[in-house]
Amino acid sequence: VVQMRHNDVIHLVGIEIIEDEIGNQIKQETERQVFANEMSVGQAEYYNAAVAGLRPEKRFEVYTFEYADERKLKHNGIKYQIIRTETRGEKTRITCERVAGDG
Repeated sequence: VVQMRHNDVIHLVGIEIIEDEIGNQIKQETERQVFANEMSVGQAEYYNAAVAGLRPEKRFEVYTFEYADERKLKHNGIKYQIIRTETRGEKTRITCERVAGDG
């Protein structure tokens, strides 16, 4: 089976509800490493998003089975908010913007 090489590593950030020792439910972020291809954000897509007050900065393509509706991701240590996903068969494209005030 020939597969397209995914050369970038991203960390999909999900939320898991855990219970502390006295039974309080706490939201905890979890990270999963997946391989992705970084893609450019097209001009039209950038301007359309800007109208809605969004600033798409990064776009990645991952295998659809590896994406579980996470709302954030990390790339090179920087956290991004996922603002759009587009699934095309076995590939899903994820567009994201940098989380304000996050390193």
